[in-house]
Amino acid sequence: MSDTTPQLPPPPRSSSPETHVIDYRAAEQLLAARDPRGAVKLLDSVIAAHPENTAARLLRARAFFAAAQLRPAELEFEIVLEREPDNAFAHFALARTHERAGRPDQARKHFRLAAALDPQPDYLAAARFEK
Repeated sequence: MSDTTPQLPPPPRSSSPETHVIDYRAAEQLLAARDPRGAVKLLDSVIAAHPENTAARLLRARAFFAAAQLRPAELEFEIVLEREPDNAFAHFALARTHERAGRPDQARKHFRLAAALDPQPDYLAAARFEK
């Protein structure tokens, strides 16, 4: 006789703040390991529980960009900039998103904002200010 006991599905993961921190850190590692889709999956639950978490939204925007999901990346970068208009990195990344989507005028605006907020060499070079 064979054992026909049905297998139960694994218990659902708890939705504690600690779990969200673990998921956020794991998403960072997945993005670094070039698995942006895996990162997005983890960040979806973090953002569902904490929609105000700008760091998670910025990381998800980066993951969308890395996965060539430009419209979702653009929307996430815009949410970050609504909350943090002085976030130079978000302006720079949104500019790269516009550039990749073939919208050079929108890209130029955000490259220049990034350079004005934080005049680091990468931002200044991308802004292409006329002399």
